[in-house]
Amino acid sequence: MSSAPSDPLPAILQTIRTRHLFTLYLDVRPMLDIGAPKAPYRRIGVIPGGSFHGERLSGEVMDGGSDWQTLRSDGATTLDVRLVLRTNDGAHILMTYQGIRHGPPDILAKIARREAVDPGSYYFRTNPLFETSAPQYDYMNRLVAVAVGHRLPVGPVYNVFEVL
Repeated sequence: MSSAPSDPLPAILQTIRTRHLFTLYLDVRPMLDIGAPKAPYRRIGVIPGGSFHGERLSGEVMDGGSDWQTLRSDGATTLDVRLVLRTNDGAHILMTYQGIRHGPPDILAKIARREAVDPGSYYFRTNPLFETSAPQYDYMNRLVAVAVGHRLPVGPVYNVFEVL
């Protein structure tokens, strides 16, 4: 059994550093309720488009993405999302992420009705990963990202950060 060292960890291991990658705005059609016949309650949001804007890459979200959600018995919603980004220079980047959204029941009910709420009134975080064959964005294949989300009446917005 190993024991904890008596020396403090190096500074690089004591914090997480990030750099803004882009802000993502998604359009989402009304949710398709699958229900809960034999499992947790599930619903799917079809993503017909959107946009993303950042210092190193910007562009549009291609039609055809989807947001598979599971509504858990503890009130939290888990997300499993797949979409394709098309950069302004024509490159395609697959973006996948999982995440969780939870908060007070009254706030979640407002979000479900597509009402505006304070982003500080609930928790909404995701962990994006990327795949692309575009040489100019090859670095995206080897980074981990985190995102802070907020559900606007028209769809979610995420501030996506590269973990350094």
